[in-house]
Amino acid sequence: MAGLRSFTLPGMGGGDEDGEFGLGIGGIVVGEDGRPKGLGKRAWVTTKVVRRVLRGLAWSRFVRVSVVGRELVPGSGPVIVASNHISMLDAVFLWGALRRRAVAIAMAELWTWPVVGWLVKRLGQIPVVRRDSESGQEAMSQAERVLRHGGVLIIYPEGRLVTRGEVEPYKPGVAKLALATGIPIVPVGTSGTDRVLPMRKSRGDGPAFDRSQRVTIHFGEPIDPAGFDDPDKLLDHLRQRIEDLRTPDAE
Repeated sequence: MAGLRSFTLPGMGGGDEDGEFGLGIGGIVVGEDGRPKGLGKRAWVTTKVVRRVLRGLAWSRFVRVSVVGRELVPGSGPVIVASNHISMLDAVFLWGALRRRAVAIAMAELWTWPVVGWLVKRLGQIPVVRRDSESGQEAMSQAERVLRHGGVLIIYPEGRLVTRGEVEPYKPGVAKLALATGIPIVPVGTSGTDRVLPMRKSRGDGPAFDRSQRVTIHFGEPIDPAGFDDPDKLLDHLRQRIEDLRTPDAE
């Protein structure tokens, strides 16, 4: 595939004690044509149906949603979309805002939810168990295959939900993946989802679900990893870009 370099990452084929990941293709869910399930025809049909429902909800003002800069996502070819993570609804809004088929790395808990669990399986999304290095390596293997087939990969570099006032270091996987493949990263600032569906520990006496709050999904200019020679520098730049894209009044 043009634009996607052949690559090997540290730890390929084995465990990584320092949290780095290895890439392979073992255990990946693929369709009959060899493509990742999330890029198959069934997933695409389901994607279009669900996105129409989500747009209908947005147009009806069931939840107030603003999408900014969606045209900055390349119309074809592999791309990594990276966003901050503040609510369990983040992936729903970000995935719904895209106009291409996309596969997200998401918390494995979603696979146990009624309806949502069925949906993420049908869409071929990638589960990852938090603080489980083997699960992380398997997730990155599946992510690599999505990119090799020219897909859009959604990833949350913080690796977990982050409440207001917290700072979570970005995991190095997204930077190493971009540097090794030369694939651009589109930064996204997600704001307001933590007010619509706040985490239990942070909502206090407030409602569990508040659809009066505004959600903003703000896409930024793609980051070319060719301009960086170190994962930490790329991570620092990515974090700053994402923070700049977040809506101030939603902080």
